[in-house]
Amino acid sequence: MKLFVLLLTFTVITSCAEKKFFVTRIEGKEIGITQQTETASDNAQQQAQQIESFIKPYRENIDKDLSLVLANAPETIDKSGEWQTPMGNFLSDITLEKSNVIFKKRANKEIDVCLLNHGGIRTIISKGDVTARNAYEIMPFENSAIVVGLKGEQILEMTQYIIAEKKPHPLKGLTFTIGKDNQPKAILVNGQPLENTKTYYVVTSDYLVNGGDNMLFFKKATERYDLDYKLRNIIIDYFKANKVIKAEKDQRINKEL
Repeated sequence: MKLFVLLLTFTVITSCAEKKFFVTRIEGKEIGITQQTETASDNAQQQAQQIESFIKPYRENIDKDLSLVLANAPETIDKSGEWQTPMGNFLSDITLEKSNVIFKKRANKEIDVCLLNHGGIRTIISKGDVTARNAYEIMPFENSAIVVGLKGEQILEMTQYIIAEKKPHPLKGLTFTIGKDNQPKAILVNGQPLENTKTYYVVTSDYLVNGGDNMLFFKKATERYDLDYKLRNIIIDYFKANKVIKAEKDQRINKEL
């Protein structure tokens, strides 16, 4: 058996206004398809079928697990908002809640603040049934929860960073007002005025702790605790423990008019 291949050569004529293409030569070439070539192709197909047969049951089991309904969202939790969003509130709330249980057991301390990054939230939670697959869609990265100790001075830097970025980064435990001079004021941590020399414990992701999204204030941490807890697993665990999913709508960042 032989395969006949046509080779076309084009000449391009250009001008300021347009490009024109003309066929200037046509060549033909026969390529022999040998028994050896056909045999190699058949073997490759057989190997692909064997691999597919081997992984099919695993794929089906994984798909079944990911499709299992864990909870229900009475309304859509989206990413809309100037300084905070329903999704941001939801993720920062559950990250602090779930991480704090582990942190209290390991360090005998409490987490004060949670800060995540808006860009890390890849999708929303639509109204209706919620599955483990939703958690993978929201947080497709392998990021883990890290708790760091920051002085009040770095918490101030955090508020300044948020104002400068103008992005609704997920935030819990910290509230402040953006003054008319575009500077933070009335900064409260858990309802108490910020103290510059006090150490506050902030839960975030390993990506941000390492300077991701230019959150360089995390590099000034005085303490660091790796919780060995994936952010995605935090979401899944929350889904399993709470049959109704909703986002808090309290105001965490205000702006002077």
